[in-house]
Amino acid sequence: MPLKINIAIDGHSSCGKSTIAKAISEKFGMRYIDTGAMYRAITFYCIQNKIIVNKQLNLELLIENLENINVSFHYKNKKSNTILNGKNIENEIRGLEVSENVSIISKIKEVRNKLVILQQEMGKEKNVVMDGRDIGTKVFPHAEIKLFVTADSDIRAKRRFEELQNKGDNINFSEVLENINLRDKNDSEREINPLTKANDAIEINNSDITVYDQNENIFKIITDFLDKK
Repeated sequence: MPLKINIAIDGHSSCGKSTIAKAISEKFGMRYIDTGAMYRAITFYCIQNKIIVNKQLNLELLIENLENINVSFHYKNKKSNTILNGKNIENEIRGLEVSENVSIISKIKEVRNKLVILQQEMGKEKNVVMDGRDIGTKVFPHAEIKLFVTADSDIRAKRRFEELQNKGDNINFSEVLENINLRDKNDSEREINPLTKANDAIEINNSDITVYDQNENIFKIITDFLDKK
């Protein structure tokens, strides 16, 4: 039976928000929405269509193209795949080039407005777990459960570096750490919907705990909430 709640997960880059959201989705049968993938999809579109060249954005061209960009999700075997204009780009949006440019796109008011509307529409029927940077503060300010996830930047960079290595990317650790620190700065300092912890969010620092222990703690938070309803 679908849960009549929404769960908002915010936090820093590469801190495991999507891992948490997927675990919640599987455990409680909730629909998982990866909002970061939506911004990555638009970034990928911009790179492919020369709207971003050498980290320089042609804002006028982006705004002209926004109505031609359709981002959705396809769910298969409990896995969420990001669809851009009918094409599965889940693998393409996870590389370093997109990571290095996504903060440029996420600052743009017109982009954020478009995606926030889409995200709020996705959550109208409840039973959604959504992760991102402004979910508990902007997208779902009245979400029944809000989590704010963080970890030390060195630890997040190490996890991200190992993930990219396993995918076969030729990358060094210093580049990954620099990208993590830059994204933290951009996310926290942007004018439009910056990354902040909602007043009623529960903070999860996973620097020194296993994924299993982290997930068990979060499952208990959700179960305790449902038991009180």
